[in-house]
Amino acid sequence: MIAAVLREVGQPLELEELQLDAPHEGELMIRIEAAGMCHSDAHYLAGDLPARLPLVPGHEGSGIVEAVGPATTGRLRVGDRVALLWRPRCGECEACVRGNPIQCTFGRVLATTNGLMDGTVRLHRDGADVHHLMGVSCFAERVVVSESSAQLVPDGVPPEVAAISACAVITGVGAAMNTLDDAAGRPLVVIGVGGVGMAAVMGAALVGAAPVIAVDIDPSRRALAERLGAATTLAGDDPDLVETIVELTGGGTQHVIDAVGRPETMQRAFAMLRPGGTLVAVGLSSPSTTFAVPVNELVQRQKRVVGALYGASNPRIDLPRIFGLYTSGRLPLDELVGRTRPLLEVNEAVDDLRSGAVGRTILVP
Repeated sequence: MIAAVLREVGQPLELEELQLDAPHEGELMIRIEAAGMCHSDAHYLAGDLPARLPLVPGHEGSGIVEAVGPATTGRLRVGDRVALLWRPRCGECEACVRGNPIQCTFGRVLATTNGLMDGTVRLHRDGADVHHLMGVSCFAERVVVSESSAQLVPDGVPPEVAAISACAVITGVGAAMNTLDDAAGRPLVVIGVGGVGMAAVMGAALVGAAPVIAVDIDPSRRALAERLGAATTLAGDDPDLVETIVELTGGGTQHVIDAVGRPETMQRAFAMLRPGGTLVAVGLSSPSTTFAVPVNELVQRQKRVVGALYGASNPRIDLPRIFGLYTSGRLPLDELVGRTRPLLEVNEAVDDLRSGAVGRTILVP
């Protein structure tokens, strides 16, 4: 099986022939049909986020079930088309029982071991272990994943749309659907309209926020955001951005979704909120990154800052909703798909991401 392997931080990925174990208890083998290149992958490639090496990246994917391990639930069968989820769901821990599976305790297992839910790996080369990223590792021809990391894809959803829906779309649309209080008819700003931010624009329009204002330094991305629901777009490098938004929204915006994760964008986002407004942070950065919040402004103007990992979603519920909105024509997710490349061009796909290309680059093994 061919896979893209990260052996040294900051170096290109290497295409290698790996051995892939058969699925263990509660696991599936998936033949990958499409894999999206996400900014989180770039964070791992650059070393901004730590991981055990060697590692097969890729966490935004879709494919077809080829084998089912023992002790699975029967929810998925050979031949089913599935989207891959990068957060596990044990169903037994406090977070899962409370209906917040994104905080499943097994998420820490995946992060600290770079294995699957039992902490071990299924990838090897010449007897040496190769690690998994987020329990997925879909920059490969095939993967073995936990059954809880796969969601059935209905007919009518193409592989590339299924792949991006399980990461960028559910994060952006989920942030709009799951974290905003009384958004209909109230102003909302999205900062950074890459894959996740563009999905947030679509989600904001879906829940009736008005006006939706998209902010990005790239004019091509701003133009796409206007087609997908933004009433106004503004340049992210405008030094008067905060003042402009406060004026446009009559005293500040009610909600901001920050899809960048940089201190400077989050500080500006906090400043443009009206009293009682909420900043929703969905962009990741290095673990040591912080941003300053003016304490008196936080208290006196009753502003809020909340995080929304994976769009604060419940993927087994929210992903079928997203697929239904797509097949009914309510979410034009094809617009988020950029160029398609073979897996052999994985490093060129990384370059697409870093150059700010509009639309998600999709790898097809």
